Amino acid sequence: MKTKTCPNCSSDDCVKSGIVNNRQRYKCKSCNYFFTVNKLGKKIDDYFVNKALQLYLEGLSYREIERILGVSHVSILNWVKRYGIKRPQNKNYHPTYKILNAKELGIYFQNAENLKGAGVLVTELGDKFMLIKWERFKD
Repeated sequence: MKTKTCPNCSSDDCVKSGIVNNRQRYKCKSCNYFFTVNKLGKKIDDYFVNKALQLYLEGLSYREIERILGVSHVSILNWVKRYGIKRPQNKNYHPTYKILNAKELGIYFQNAENLKGAGVLVTELGDKFMLIKWERFKD
C-alpha cells in the first residue's frame, strides 16, 4: 500500500480516518491534521505563474495581467500572497506596456525617441513580446 504524506508536516505517519464525499480521509499521527487525497484539478503551468509575478513586479494590476495572460486575477492575487511578493514603492515612474510581434518590436527600437527618459523591459509571451516602459511622471 502506498503511504500518504501529510500536507501539513510532511510526515509519512498517516492512517485512514473515514470517507468524506466519497474520498478517503486521512489523519496524521504526528500533528493530528486531517486531510483527504489530492483532488484531480487543473494546474496552471509554472510558466504562467512566473510571468504573472514578473508582470506584477513591473507594476501591472491584477486585471491587466489577467487580460494579457488569460489567467484569473484571483489566481494571480493568490500567487502574490503565497510567494510573499512585494512591489518596490517608487512612485516617480509610471509603467506602460505594449504587446508587439517581432517585426513591430524591431521598428519600435529603431526610433531613438522611444527610449529617451525611460527604462524598458521586454519579456516573451508566446509568439509575441511585451514591452514595459517606465516614464517619469510629468509635473
